[in-house]
Amino acid sequence: MNIEHYEFTGEGMQRVFENEKWTVGIKNWKPANDITGIDCLERHNKTDELFVLTEGACTLVYANETEGGLKFGTVKMVPGEVFNIPATLWHNTITQKDTKMVLIEDSNTSMENSDILKLDNNQIENIRSLI
Repeated sequence: MNIEHYEFTGEGMQRVFENEKWTVGIKNWKPANDITGIDCLERHNKTDELFVLTEGACTLVYANETEGGLKFGTVKMVPGEVFNIPATLWHNTITQKDTKMVLIEDSNTSMENSDILKLDNNQIENIRSLI
């Protein structure tokens, strides 16, 4: 038996390890996660998602549904700290080109139990004003 190691240096996210219980991915900058490219939020309806910033900078964007519409918030990630996105919370990441993160989630997380919310121009401007 040997120790295994994994890496991913491309744009975006790639799962680098998966078993029947959990998945570990590496998420790097991609244009859709740049402040100029954000156009949607996502949520995982059955599972939490964990992020750890290892390089660069990332702001987590989230939204809660209220009677008046979506209420947006942001959290600036700190390298080496673990950030939990609870199940059903709308979220996305705003990153810079040198950003690298580790994400950990249940291996059953998929688009079958997740949703994507396309943002309108007012919502995008609202998010940009918070960053």
